This record gives sequence, structure tokens and C-alpha cells, in this order.
Amino acid sequence: MNKKINLFSLLFVLILVVSACNLPKEQNAQGAASTAAAQTVQALLSATPVNNLPTLAPTLTPISLPPTLTPIPLPINTNTPVFTPTSNCNVAQFITDVTIPDGTGMTPGQAFTKKWRIKNIGSCAWNGFTMVFDSGDAMAAPASTAIAALAPGQEVDLALNMTAPATPGNYRGYWRIVTNSGVSVPIVSGYQGKSFYVDIKVQSAATATATATATTVPPAFAVTNVSFINSGGCNGFTATANITTNGAGDVTYHFVFSDGATDTLTHPTLTFAAAGTQSAEPYTWTASAAGSYWIDIYIDTPNHQQFGRAAFTCP
Repeated sequence: MNKKINLFSLLFVLILVVSACNLPKEQNAQGAASTAAAQTVQALLSATPVNNLPTLAPTLTPISLPPTLTPIPLPINTNTPVFTPTSNCNVAQFITDVTIPDGTGMTPGQAFTKKWRIKNIGSCAWNGFTMVFDSGDAMAAPASTAIAALAPGQEVDLALNMTAPATPGNYRGYWRIVTNSGVSVPIVSGYQGKSFYVDIKVQSAATATATATATTVPPAFAVTNVSFINSGGCNGFTATANITTNGAGDVTYHFVFSDGATDTLTHPTLTFAAAGTQSAEPYTWTASAAGSYWIDIYIDTPNHQQFGRAAFTCP
């Protein structure tokens, strides 16, 4: 009986030992799982070459550009006035002081004649125009003086008889031109574009005498004035120039005309032994059509200056 029990017990123990050897341990199970996973990854890597992997294109994020600005046109002013050029119908030009240059010395109460040369540079003829006193010292001249008819491009010498004031001092008088409707004519090269003037210096008789006595150098020989005597008509205008000098010397000259021509004749030289007046050789000019004409004399020596005026009108 005991032998059977012992044999049975021994058999039971052997079964337990054998069973224990065949059962997997937890660590061996984990190791087997890891080995299987590694073999799977290796198989995948071996099956798919690296060079055959798909190339992923980089994703570009677009940059937002600023919005396009559309220019807004400026408003058009439909009320802009159209430029209208200033009328050039009545326009004068100051040419020169024919007599009495600015600052001329005078004695108290001395009478003199002032002349200005004016040109019509407008597009309209002058008819019924007047020279009028504007401001300053009138010096006993008339308040207004009629101007002869003047075509565009022609010149005229405007003359006034004046008297120097009785009190020594500097004096100036301004004059202007007005149309037959009383409108002032602008004057190119005139004073402030509207007038011309006479300017004198009145000295006492004693001062003038002392100044003349103290002057040791005589003034340079020159023609000081030219006046004309006119005769004839449309079939032949004749002008005789009377030339005045301040001393001894020779004078040569030629004539110029309102149509722009210059005479080419050789005129006799005028020889002055002392200050005085001599007549130049008369000059005759025949007009070809009706209108206003003039003849001037140009002093070649000693002045190099245009003087005087002989004005004619051919009906």
C-alpha cells in the first residue's frame, strides 16, 4: 500500500516538473514579441529600397501681395476761363528825348522847348489823340496838345513850350497820351509804362555864372538842336534842316525816312567856326501814295544821333 502511494507521488512530481519546463516564461514571451517586430521592420526595409521612396514636394505658403491701387482721375474744372491776349490796338513807345536831356540846367524863368520822340507800335492808327499833363510840374505848358494823325509804325516828335520855375531846385513834369475817347495809351519804355517826363535843374543866375566860370574844360563839340522848314506837297516834299552846334567843328549828316529807307547821297560838310546855326542841303522826297510821312536827319559826326523831324501829309 505504501509503495503504491510513493510511486503515485513520484509520478505526480515528475508531471509537474515536465509541465513547468514546457510553459513559456513572461520574459521569454516579451523577447519573442520584440524579435518578431524587429524581423517585420527588417523585412519591410529590405523589401522597399530607400531610393524608391516617394519624394514629398515642399508645401509653399503663398505670400499675399498688396492690392493694386487704381488712380483716381482729378476732376476737370469746366469753368476755367479761356486766356484772351491783351489788345495791341493802341500802344506807344518812347524813343528818345529829342531836346532837353534829363537834368539840364536852367536859370530861373528861362523859356525852353521840350521834345519827345514817340512811336505808334500798335495796330491801329491814331486819330484825334492828345498829349495831356499827368502830374508833377507843368512848367507853364498847356494842359493838353493835339497829336497829328499817326499810322501804325510811324513816329512823331511831341513838343511843348515851357518856362523854368523862378525858384532854384529840381523839377519834373509827367505827360501821357490819351485816345479820342479819353483812354490812356500804354507807353513801352516810358515811365511806369504810362508816361514820359521833362526833368530840369533850376539854378540861380549867380550859381550858373560861377559854375560856368569855374569850368576850365570847354564842352565837347556837338549838335545841340535841329529844326526843319517844310515845303511842297504830294508831288515832292522838300525839307530844309537848320543845324545848331555848341562850338566850332565839322558836321556830316544823311537823311532817313518813314518808310525805313536811308538816303545814299553825299552831302556837303558843314564847317562851324563857332557856336551857331547853319542850314543843311535841302532834301526833296516824292510820295507814292496818300498818307502821313516824315523825314529825319541823322548827324553822323560828331553826335551819331538822329535829330528833328519834317512831317508831311499827302491827301
